[in-house]
Amino acid sequence: MKTMIKRGIALALPISLIFGATVAAPSQAADTEITWLVDNGQANQDAAKALVAAYEKANPGNKVTVVPRPGGTDGDNLVKTKLATGSMEDVFTYNSGSLFQALAPTKNLLDMTNEPFMKNVLSGFYPVVSANKKIYGVPFGTANVGGILYNKKVYAKLKLKIPTTWDEFMANNKKIKAAGIDPVIQSYKETWTSQLFVLADYFNVQAAFPNFAAEYTAGKQKYATNKVALRGFQYIEEIKKLGYFNRDYASTTYAQALDKLALGQGAHYPMATWAIPQIAAQQPGNLEDVGFFAQPGPKASVNGVTVWVPSGTYIPAATKNAAAAKKFVGWMTSAKAVDVMNGVEGFAGGPYYIKGASIPNALPGAVQDVMKYFAKNATAPALEFVSPIKGPNLEKILVEVGLGITTAQKAAAAYDADVVKQAKQLGLKGW
Repeated sequence: MKTMIKRGIALALPISLIFGATVAAPSQAADTEITWLVDNGQANQDAAKALVAAYEKANPGNKVTVVPRPGGTDGDNLVKTKLATGSMEDVFTYNSGSLFQALAPTKNLLDMTNEPFMKNVLSGFYPVVSANKKIYGVPFGTANVGGILYNKKVYAKLKLKIPTTWDEFMANNKKIKAAGIDPVIQSYKETWTSQLFVLADYFNVQAAFPNFAAEYTAGKQKYATNKVALRGFQYIEEIKKLGYFNRDYASTTYAQALDKLALGQGAHYPMATWAIPQIAAQQPGNLEDVGFFAQPGPKASVNGVTVWVPSGTYIPAATKNAAAAKKFVGWMTSAKAVDVMNGVEGFAGGPYYIKGASIPNALPGAVQDVMKYFAKNATAPALEFVSPIKGPNLEKILVEVGLGITTAQKAAAAYDADVVKQAKQLGLKGW
């Protein structure tokens, strides 16, 4: 994902939270030059480069080189390999929550608990980057919300209403297909994008089973045997069987999917709000044609969004440039850094976790749609933020469902098996 994580977080945040350096001499390089590994998503790369430019301007003689990495499973494996071999960049940005826990943070990461800049970070972020009561990261960007991005012009043309149940959603899809428009866009060329129907459905799972996360962590709940949790897998299977995906979904990239949505070539794209800045970059003239609604569930009375806490930025324990790395990471918690992020994105998909974070002046329609759910407290953290368990192969398992290679039931069972190794590595009871 983007990949995503953790335990007991208060995500019902107040609405007010929403949203040419000279190279040093060789003897000084360790104090002034560092590298920063960031996933290759366009929005994150743009933000990283803007942050670096502002930091170097404010700190003459310091240099930060941004190094891109792939997203999804390939990115996960690269990060783990770099940490295991001691070849990680001086600073890196990666998921918080369960995937953070899989990095063996107490062994591989620098402890930031007592760094002065941690006072700038809202305490609600601490749990998702903590292990053994020590804090290892600072937030990068804003929280994001998972659900359905949709094309407003398609809805207006076909006189469709925003669905609050899955049956209503599927009825809309039937009308959209009859009109010759792709009902649901998928982008399996980048496998991480396959996960949203399952991950964004967690609001509905938690509403039906408030103790699901604790029981899942204890090995007492399984996707294959819990009928509510299984639905996310079944949703993908159902849409595939009805032919509601775009024809080229197996080869469509994330960027192409965003274009299709903004241009009305497809009506729905299950995705999180981190996509909105990229839509603004790719199709600025069509940004306001994109809206957002929560992933529908079985009941209209239970309708809300699943929230992703921001990724974390970390320092590997093996870095030889700890002082320079801390200086840069500390600056990222400043109000100036938030202003830079706002300047690049122009808006947020959810709250920042930095104290005193400014609120963007203008919010696109899709983000205004999101804020309505925060205003009525209809939010729940994604499972990976209230449980340390997230299997590495979910995205590829779901691609197989979407391609019709396997069934929802078999895929859920495969994912249940996928998480066992991680649970045992974490030493969790019940596994």
